[in-house]
This record gives sequence, C-alpha cells and structure tokens, in this order.
Amino acid sequence: MRSLGHQIVADFYHCDSSTLSDVDIVTDAMLEAARRAGCTIVTQTFHHFSPYGVSGAVIVAESHLAIHTWPEYGYAAVDIFTCGDIIQPEDALSYLKEAFGAGQVSTMEMKRGQVEMMGVPTHEVRVKPVPMLSA
Repeated sequence: MRSLGHQIVADFYHCDSSTLSDVDIVTDAMLEAARRAGCTIVTQTFHHFSPYGVSGAVIVAESHLAIHTWPEYGYAAVDIFTCGDIIQPEDALSYLKEAFGAGQVSTMEMKRGQVEMMGVPTHEVRVKPVPMLSA
C-alpha cells in the first residue's frame, strides 16, 4: 500500500533525567536525529518548562520531529513523521534512543495518507519535498 508519509510514535522509558531536563541537549539531539535520518531542516523551536521538562519540534522539508519530556519520570514522547522514500526515520529513532540513554523504547508505526483512499491516480501522486525548479 502506497502512502504519503511514515510516522513513528515512540515512548522512551528509563532515560537520563538530566538529559531530558536540558533544553540545549534535547535540541541538539533532535537536530542531529533529523540530520541522521537524511531530513532537510527548515526551522526548530524548543521550550524549557519550569521546573523541568522540554517540548519542541524540528520542522523538516519532509515533515517533522517532535518531543515532549518528563524528566521526573525518565520519560520522553517522540514523534517522527516523514514523507518521501529517501528519508530513514529509523536512523533518527536509533540515535535518539542512544542520546537519551533510554533503557526501553516502545514504538508504533503508521503509514499516513494512503494513496488508494484519495481517489487520485497513483502515478499522479508526488510526495514532499517536491524539487524546486530553477528559473
């Protein structure tokens, strides 16, 4: 079944609490995960909550990577959503597991935007990013 996107929803357990509390470390890890997956980074935003916790997203040409951390529980919720056939979201997932020191990871994978359900001829469907045409 052909789809527009691939989404991995991951729960990271038993992570290093100090890592999950540090907005700079979390930001750097998420950006590196996007690079390791082969994504084109467009922008990013991260926020440190008081007294602890980080939420943020990396917007990529191929969709996004997002995170919400609960350092007090050693837990992080991660969403990796990519479009196209050349991106490797599993590489991002593997890197983040290591970066956060996760002792256990639970994942759910989904194909998003099932082409057969759109009523559009398969040969006409293009996934992002569409190459820019030069002038």
